[in-house]
Amino acid sequence: MLTKNRIEIITKWIFDYCKENNKSHLIIGISGGIDSAVTSALCAKTGLKVVPVSMPILQHKKLHNRSLAHIYWLKNKFSNIENFTTDLSEVFTVFKNTMKEFPSEHGLANSQARLRMTTLYQVAAFYDGLVVGTGNKVEDFGIGFYTKYGDGGVDISPIADCLKTDVWDMGKELDILQDIINADPTDGLWEDGRTDQDQVGLKYEEIEEAMMNEKSRNRDKYLDIRKKSIHKMVPIPICKFD
Repeated sequence: MLTKNRIEIITKWIFDYCKENNKSHLIIGISGGIDSAVTSALCAKTGLKVVPVSMPILQHKKLHNRSLAHIYWLKNKFSNIENFTTDLSEVFTVFKNTMKEFPSEHGLANSQARLRMTTLYQVAAFYDGLVVGTGNKVEDFGIGFYTKYGDGGVDISPIADCLKTDVWDMGKELDILQDIINADPTDGLWEDGRTDQDQVGLKYEEIEEAMMNEKSRNRDKYLDIRKKSIHKMVPIPICKFD
């Protein structure tokens, strides 16, 4: 599918869904990465009110600066942007200290994502709007690389049927800031600044190839990663009675 067509289809899909559900505001977390940059631009193209929210938590300055730069880009390009920035570092620190008897590094990383989700829904409640997801097909349906009830807790997922390379292509077509397009993908949940590749062990291009090619040399590694996260990608198990 041509990138321009993909952009038009997604933009119309967002607009139609909002109109069908009588919603006029779209709330989206801005991370400084390509997924949230592209998704927020697609939302802005609908003409509906878009509320991009930057939520640093003990975040690396470079990542936070990219999120602010993208919001500035949005406001210069579109007239329907009402941005909000809130530093959640203090809230997270209190939570971390409260939970010091359960010092799971991975758990605390996921708690950051869930704190951001809670923040977005508070903003959405104020505007009676929708929380927009930024997960792509590789993350949401390939390897489950997201936080359950964190960045996975959303109302709509406009780019969830797009591969990561599709998102990069849309970013170029939308003229997203080059610094964001060139940046190494990261979830921004770790103080050491580790990238997605550091955590997963494969580049997104390699994951995509393994998803679509059963004979890929990375197929077994991809399936192993997927198996560990499959619980995120299937309905919650229910004990049913006849």
